[in-house]
Amino acid sequence: MKALRLLAGMTAAIAMGASAAVAQVNLSAETVSPGGSAYLGPAHLAEIAAQRGIANIQLNDSAVLTNSVQNVAEGKTDIATMPMILPFLLSRGVGPYTSLGPEKGKELAANLRMLNPYSLGVFFMMAYDTKGFKGWDDLKGKKVMNGPPRGAALNNARSIIQIVTGLKDGDGYTGVQTDWGQVSAVITDGTVDVAVLPELFPNQRVIEIGAAGRATAFPIPKAAFESEGMKNYMKAPGNAPFIAKAADIDAALGDSWSVSSEDGIFRGMSTVGSIGVHKDMDEELAYQLTKAFVETLPQLMAKAPFAANVGFDDPASGVCGPSPYKYHPGAIRAWEEAGYSIPDCAKP
Repeated sequence: MKALRLLAGMTAAIAMGASAAVAQVNLSAETVSPGGSAYLGPAHLAEIAAQRGIANIQLNDSAVLTNSVQNVAEGKTDIATMPMILPFLLSRGVGPYTSLGPEKGKELAANLRMLNPYSLGVFFMMAYDTKGFKGWDDLKGKKVMNGPPRGAALNNARSIIQIVTGLKDGDGYTGVQTDWGQVSAVITDGTVDVAVLPELFPNQRVIEIGAAGRATAFPIPKAAFESEGMKNYMKAPGNAPFIAKAADIDAALGDSWSVSSEDGIFRGMSTVGSIGVHKDMDEELAYQLTKAFVETLPQLMAKAPFAANVGFDDPASGVCGPSPYKYHPGAIRAWEEAGYSIPDCAKP
């Protein structure tokens, strides 16, 4: 098996035009399918690690991330995309980790360390202009696409709607759920009136929705965004506030979209993920991987239309709070040498 992995790494290095020296170590990595930041971050890391002779990273892009997080914690996988909420759930032995129990979950979660965080998507409301929506108050009595049948995205959408409008799914509006692969179709065929989902600016789903007609993005209203309820909710593991110029988001979404903002600011809630590793990863290796990542941020941000809007260059995003998930010491050294600040609460 080791011989096969080394051969695969050598082939990848030659194909990518890397230097004559073969990368020094072989690493396994897990992420989701291509199309978003969860894939782009580790894919970029694999590319630059090979180019710089740091490591051959064998990337599995069809992973289930709940399993990937546990695989890294158990030492079965070296690197994985980790939504910030998952190490927290693992530490409590709840949700997808209920079968492990609190004691085992806490033990495994203590093995996880972060190289860098980034946004997996930003929650906002969207509707076709033909639906006549003027703002979040128009959600009452409507059919709302609010995510897949289960999971964090659905819970987040329901919570945000309730904080902003006071409405509950099934009591004030009718929530509609479907698998991620069918979300665009359900929106474009008119099955729902409006959607509240986590998106990138833009991602494939946003492009597909815009291709079917003119649409408007409604950020979270300022008063709701600044309310105590929303502030507290955004402190939960995996959540973070997102603020940008409405004009920048408008431009990023494309010609078929417009942004309805009360003051020229786009406010949303970001769900934060990361590239995570085991705490026992060699400190110099974690340093070199993170250093390469940070030094090539301009190249990374040029690789996809959304890449500049997901916080690849914001190592403080979504960290701290009740989650036990901390930075790897090697990553801390790399970020701080590059002039970035890592909050003390995110250091082990």
